[in-house]
Amino acid sequence: MSSPYVRELTREEHLAHLRLHPDASHLQIPEWGDVKPGWVAESVGWFEDGPLVAAALVLYRPLPGTRRFLAYLPDGPAIDWSDPRLERWLDPLVAHLEERGAFAVRIGPPLVVRHWEAGTVTAGIADPGVRHLRDLPAAGIDGFALDAAERLGRLGWRRCEEGDGSGFGLGQPRYGFRIPLAGRSTQDLRQGLAAHFEQALGTAERAGVRVSWGTGADLSDFHRLYVATAARDGFRARPPEYFRRMWKALNAEDDDRLRIYLAEHDGFVLSAALMINVGPRSWHSYPASGRQGRELRPSSALLWRMLCDARAAGADVYDLRSITPVLTGSRLLGRLRFKAGTGGRAVEYLGEWERPVGSQGKVLQRAVRVYLGRR
Repeated sequence: MSSPYVRELTREEHLAHLRLHPDASHLQIPEWGDVKPGWVAESVGWFEDGPLVAAALVLYRPLPGTRRFLAYLPDGPAIDWSDPRLERWLDPLVAHLEERGAFAVRIGPPLVVRHWEAGTVTAGIADPGVRHLRDLPAAGIDGFALDAAERLGRLGWRRCEEGDGSGFGLGQPRYGFRIPLAGRSTQDLRQGLAAHFEQALGTAERAGVRVSWGTGADLSDFHRLYVATAARDGFRARPPEYFRRMWKALNAEDDDRLRIYLAEHDGFVLSAALMINVGPRSWHSYPASGRQGRELRPSSALLWRMLCDARAAGADVYDLRSITPVLTGSRLLGRLRFKAGTGGRAVEYLGEWERPVGSQGKVLQRAVRVYLGRR
């Protein structure tokens, strides 16, 4: 069996492929390259016996003082991960990226290793003897994903260490939370809510919290709440320009790719979030809320409306993005409990993997760590 070869794709070729194969992550569409400042984007495709069989978005980040790049494929590539000869797909990719000047390649295989049902997670949070999600019995373990990890190791790929700053401080979350929507009615979803979430939602409904679908003009209200959330949760807020760029870029090809939702009471916006839609999946992104009106539980009303809208639009999965796997002493436990209240499932992804490229790859990787340590 011959190996696919990799070449650069035009934006039009990449978009045409996604229309036929819409299961890509929102981080793997051409428009995402227009969102990220400081990165150079390239669409690449795998061709086998003529036809295009897979496509990916590569983000290049230059190493200061050199002409070399870190090549990053967040949540990708969407290749045939069941192939026992993954080198057929990865070797031509690495060869192409080396020609472009990459000193290392970082990938994020879109595979779930194990998952836990919401009730198990909630019980784990309440149990002081449970310290980590991995201490809980998983509802399912995917041996197929574990096989892929073993193959990657044999091919010279290494799992990226979490929290060490490698890869220019990048990294998609290793743990997340998803709500299955396929085949479920709104009533099914409502019945799946945990008691504490149902109570909060009822509070918001009785108080008259109104949730609406906003426009780009509402980004200022969203950003005000987002900055307040960043200060409360201890992360660095992105500037308003980032979200204006995201709005323009993601809605350039499809004006329903990015939505903004607002929860209001008496004319004041209390909570807001973004929804990104790609194919059969929707992502709940940058949820934000202030201190005013928190007793009205606007975030519960907001999430419920977004969840129902995603189901009505035909999404199979609503992705609530990252969660903490640490179940003791984490300031993010409240957020985990909130997400678990939706009745979905916590998931552990295969994680991100990196491989040095060329004779100087390992040396330049060390240089990156030194550079980051001085910033």
